[in-house]
Amino acid sequence: MSGHSKWATIKRKKGANDAARAKVWSKLLRFVEVSAREGGGNLDGNPTLATAIQKAKSASVPNDNIQRAIKRGTGELQGESYEEVGYEGYASGGVAVLVSCLTNNRNRTSQDVRAAFNGHGGKMAEPGSVAWMFEQKGVVITTGTSEDDVFLAAADAGAEDVRASGETIEVVTAPDALGAVRDALVGAGITVESSDLTQVPKTTLPLDESEAKKVLALVDALEELDDVQEVYANFDISDDVLESVAS
Repeated sequence: MSGHSKWATIKRKKGANDAARAKVWSKLLRFVEVSAREGGGNLDGNPTLATAIQKAKSASVPNDNIQRAIKRGTGELQGESYEEVGYEGYASGGVAVLVSCLTNNRNRTSQDVRAAFNGHGGKMAEPGSVAWMFEQKGVVITTGTSEDDVFLAAADAGAEDVRASGETIEVVTAPDALGAVRDALVGAGITVESSDLTQVPKTTLPLDESEAKKVLALVDALEELDDVQEVYANFDISDDVLESVAS
């Protein structure tokens, strides 16, 4: 299981205050809106929208909010005009970082992302210098069952890999198999914590506790930015170090 996935899982388990939850909801609803604008409001013909809605529901976003976001995207309600922007850079220790944003002000977003990198020992990189280190995959995070049970359910639905880390199990799929694998796991009675299209690193860099603190501080700073939707990084940190940093 990748270090970034483990860190995201730990943060979810720690919970969030109302202000943090509101920020997460805002980002998820922005994703829903943009997905509906680009691909239409029909879930059968817009898998990106289906993924956006699933993520929003997993975060307990009220259905009324989701439906309003879809209508803003399809033009039934007035909404903002957002564009997708990506940034690349390096964190401490040479860790590669991809930042995916949805913004209505490209200059503001660029300045905010650059300030986060500069303020946490990282640096921005030229487009393409980092992206080649990642590949798009579907990732499903499950808990509360055995690795064998997950493997049996996921393999038949087209999963590529199953990786266990403590009580958490990560299932990796091809992008177009994500929905089928998630549905197969749910149908088998397996608890799905999250499922998402993500950028998976082709190789990872192991970090000690000192470097881990610096890298995770940058990741958290980037994820705090309103325009940042996702942050991907190719670090690998042991469970003991992650727990120590989280505490």
